[in-house]
Amino acid sequence: MKKFLFYLLVLLVSQSMTAQYLFVPMDAETQSDHLKAYGVSYWVLSKGTKVKWLLNYRGGSFLMPHVEEIKKELIVRGVSYEEMTESEVNSILALVASPSQNMQEVLLEKAPKIAVYTPTGKLPWDDAVTMVLTYAEIPYTKVYDEEVLTDQLLLYDWLHLHHEDFTGQYGKFYRSFKTAPWYIQEKKEAEELAAKLGYDKVSEEKRAVALKIRDYVVGGGFMFAMCSATDSFDIALAAEGVDICEPMFDGDPSDAAYQTKIDYTKTFAFTDFTLERSPNVYEFSSIDMTQKRGIKKELDYFSLMDFSAKWDPIPTMLNQNHTSLVKGFMGQTTSYDHREVKKNVLVLGENRSNKEAKYIHGIRGKGFFTFYGGHDPEDYQHRVGDPPTELSLHPNSPGYRLILNNVLFPAARKKKQKT
Repeated sequence: MKKFLFYLLVLLVSQSMTAQYLFVPMDAETQSDHLKAYGVSYWVLSKGTKVKWLLNYRGGSFLMPHVEEIKKELIVRGVSYEEMTESEVNSILALVASPSQNMQEVLLEKAPKIAVYTPTGKLPWDDAVTMVLTYAEIPYTKVYDEEVLTDQLLLYDWLHLHHEDFTGQYGKFYRSFKTAPWYIQEKKEAEELAAKLGYDKVSEEKRAVALKIRDYVVGGGFMFAMCSATDSFDIALAAEGVDICEPMFDGDPSDAAYQTKIDYTKTFAFTDFTLERSPNVYEFSSIDMTQKRGIKKELDYFSLMDFSAKWDPIPTMLNQNHTSLVKGFMGQTTSYDHREVKKNVLVLGENRSNKEAKYIHGIRGKGFFTFYGGHDPEDYQHRVGDPPTELSLHPNSPGYRLILNNVLFPAARKKKQKT
């Protein structure tokens, strides 16, 4: 009997010493490829296996079961990991749960279905989200106006909008590119699509799309927007029933004194902004800080806000990173005037000295939205025709990590934020 108990004890000890978990660190010192780590986490979720996200522990690390298939995937994708025993993991989880630590354990349960709003023929490097999803090997489906207007967004948990103009002014490229073949072609295609869908004007069709996206969010969807999609989306909502387009855009004059007809109660994030009336100015409104910044490239950074992981897990989740200071980057809409961000919208990242918000988040109905200013986190001033960013050269990009935080966000079991 004593011999049996001895062997049983040895067996139990050996089992406790055997690795039962795969720990994926997300700190600056030990993770070789932060971006692909998100891809592996998504892949694990897609296989029906849950993942624990340890907010604020070593840069927002991931914890997965020790399965040989997962281990091989981490190795193939070049993601750093550590094998841990149950006792080692229990010690980490006890630390994370401690009231004295600004940390939280979040359970990721199901891989979200992802849609990217983009027209056919759009070059992949024109969209930072498409690039990082491809690099991280996270699958997505392209949708555009026809799919949106026929309620196909209901098939997806997460929707991305990027360098888009929902006002019907063709990106305000008129002055610089009105004679460029690509501009003429895109305008023609937009007019043909609007007519096909039953609209007299592109501006009317784009506003209908914006309203459908609004309904998607209100119904419980998650929308992540970057660059000009952020402010042009809100402008389209605020200008419902108002013609803000000049004749070169829609063939007839804009409404007289249209600024007085703007309804800020209809927007998601912005208020009290002034629209840019001139078609020759590459700007939509006073929301954007691009022309008001005066910051040199080498000094252009924004800070991520620090939230309570236990009381405010949602903004904490969206801000997971291995640094709190992130390089700035420009776009048609680079950042947002602090004064024109609604009071009920959370500022996640900002350049406080310049009074600009870079990264914001809010709730609308049953859903969520995040707006991120700028075009490409690793291409400071991306211009039309510039070559693509090679993300293999930036596998630890803090700016791109913020995008991927949003991708995984719908997979989490939600707790209402207190802020």
